[in-house]
Amino acid sequence: MSARSTGNTVVRSEREQKKVMRRGFRHIGLAVREQPAMFTWAVLGSSLYGGMTVASAYVIGGVADRVILPSIERGSVGTSALVLAATAILVVAVLKIVGIIGRRLFAGIMSYRLQAEYRRRVTGAYLRLPLSWHQRHPAGQLLSNANSDVEASFFFVAPLPFACGALVMVAITVVALFLTDPLLALVGLVVFPLVFLANGLYSQVMSPRMARAQQLRAEVSEIAHESFDAALVVKTLGREADEAERFGERADELRDGLVAVGRVRGLFDPLMEALPNLGTLAVLLVGAERVVAGATNAGDLVSIAYLFTLLALPIRAIGWVLADLPRALAGFDRVTPVLAADEETPHGPGAAPGGSGGAELGVRDVDFAHTDAVGRPAPVLHGVTFDVAAGRTVAVVGPTGSGKSTLAGLLVRLVDPRSGEVLLDGVDLRSLREGEVPGQAAFVAQSTFLFDDTVRGNITLGADLPDAKVHEALRVAAAQDFVDRLPEGLDTRVGERGASLSGGQRQRLALARAVVRRPRLLVMDDATSAVDPSVEARILDALRDADRPATVVVVAYRQATIALADEVVWLEGGRLVARGSHAELLAQVPGYARLVQAYAPPDEITPAEPETAGAQA
Repeated sequence: MSARSTGNTVVRSEREQKKVMRRGFRHIGLAVREQPAMFTWAVLGSSLYGGMTVASAYVIGGVADRVILPSIERGSVGTSALVLAATAILVVAVLKIVGIIGRRLFAGIMSYRLQAEYRRRVTGAYLRLPLSWHQRHPAGQLLSNANSDVEASFFFVAPLPFACGALVMVAITVVALFLTDPLLALVGLVVFPLVFLANGLYSQVMSPRMARAQQLRAEVSEIAHESFDAALVVKTLGREADEAERFGERADELRDGLVAVGRVRGLFDPLMEALPNLGTLAVLLVGAERVVAGATNAGDLVSIAYLFTLLALPIRAIGWVLADLPRALAGFDRVTPVLAADEETPHGPGAAPGGSGGAELGVRDVDFAHTDAVGRPAPVLHGVTFDVAAGRTVAVVGPTGSGKSTLAGLLVRLVDPRSGEVLLDGVDLRSLREGEVPGQAAFVAQSTFLFDDTVRGNITLGADLPDAKVHEALRVAAAQDFVDRLPEGLDTRVGERGASLSGGQRQRLALARAVVRRPRLLVMDDATSAVDPSVEARILDALRDADRPATVVVVAYRQATIALADEVVWLEGGRLVARGSHAELLAQVPGYARLVQAYAPPDEITPAEPETAGAQA
């Protein structure tokens, strides 16, 4: 390597180090601004501890000069002097204890409040951000952001007040040292530049290692979460060993990363412990000669040596903060993008029209495109237009990839169209204020999610609903019979993700959860795929016969489901190709006939006729 390149590397390292330190101090300032009261009380406690620690050195020096040495010379100990010395030591010790308690108590409160506050902010951002943002971020990473990254961001707060109090202690100590013996103070303080140099070098070496370890924590969490979610796939395909190996490889990388962090810290901590002791040793060597020469007395030497011994702890406290700053910055760098994400779903000022029955639904020239991994649009829907009259049941049918689920999400505003409108009673969903769409429309997905809660809890989701409404929703969802047979009825816990129930039972509870809120629009994305046709027919009949029937849009594949709808919308390639009754489309649209009769017995297949204009969109 040339001299020039070596020089450039040194300059870059110095610049990077300055950048890390500047960012670190800004991060400290953020924590203090967030919790000024707790920080102030913690620093006061730490300052009291520091002041009393310095005072203890002079008390010990005074006891040595006025009690111990005279007693040795006289060969006896005066009771009053002994009591006075013990009282002074006891008072200083009690005040130190008060300072320690105050420092630790308020520093702990400050740290945990900051963690709680930022976990709330991160979770609030998750709830605020649209579904499209979540689809681009792995669940394991999001869990790490809200948990270990937030914790790492403010881990330095616990020793921060101690370090600030330590600065007070150092300042008092330096003044006291110079007032006692300037020459011995200069001898001992020679080590201070070495301390700051060691801290700077430590931060420079530690920052990339801490950032890497924090990233690996998130990756390990992501793999673990993915493996747990895919437990059924892993076990049924015999991939346990492969998953264990995949997790083990990343866990080993995390282990090696943490070992690298530990090595650096293992070298740094003893060095920071040793440097003040070197100062103490130098003071004792020079001070002993000065005592012999009569330039100072033994009490002053004891006080100064003891003060330098005490400096080891505050210097280490400063080192603890500097040691945790790289990790804090690494964690906060992972939290900040979540808090700064601005992909909010815009809301208007309008209220939903409301009404006592089903809602009128309108879809006007809707286009939609997902965004792929590199940010390019991937078109899904093109110019889709149709209407659904209030109280009607419409089936959305199409081959895989035709945009059915995307359309279902648009109808309840899980996503917004790139162009066009989705209307509820003639009002664009985007013009409604927040909370209006969920108050009017409900969505039931094919992949059902149940909480590890009771049947009642999964249906009400904490809302104060009477059991009569819950039982009515169960009746509509054809779930009342099996719930009555559960050991504790509505109070039966269903397990994580509803593990104690069958797929059909989970789907019916999810449907009951939607209808208990009496939506005017109910959108079901193949939400009855796990129940048999007779139960499905009971559900749709009950939805029609309810005292407040909803407009129903159901994404369906099975002929038995589709035949129950008043009208069918046929999607192909993201376009609405045809609409009409099931019989009309079956007779006039060959693609539709092939799809819905794919699993029908040969004697039940109806020959398709050529397409006619009557069935076209």
